[in-house]
Amino acid sequence: MKYLLLVVVVFAVLWLARSGGRVLSKRESVQRASRPPHEEVVACAQCGIHLPRSETLPGRGAVFCCEAHRSIFEQASPEGPIPK
Repeated sequence: MKYLLLVVVVFAVLWLARSGGRVLSKRESVQRASRPPHEEVVACAQCGIHLPRSETLPGRGAVFCCEAHRSIFEQASPEGPIPK
C-alpha cells in the first residue's frame, strides 16, 4: 500500500512540474503579445545619441536627450527653429 501511495505522489509531482512549465510558457506568450510595437528612435540634436522618441525633450524644432543639451543648443542658435 505504501508503494502505491509513493507512486501516486511521484506521478502527481511530475504532472504538476510539467503543467507548471506549460503555464509559464502561456504567460510568456501573453506577455510577448501585449508588448507595444517598436518605437521610433531619434537622435539628440546636440550630441547625436539615439533614444526612443518618448524619452526625448522637445526643443526649438528638434529633440534632445536632456535639459542641458537643449539649453546649450538653444543658446547657440537663438534665431529660431532650425531649418528642415
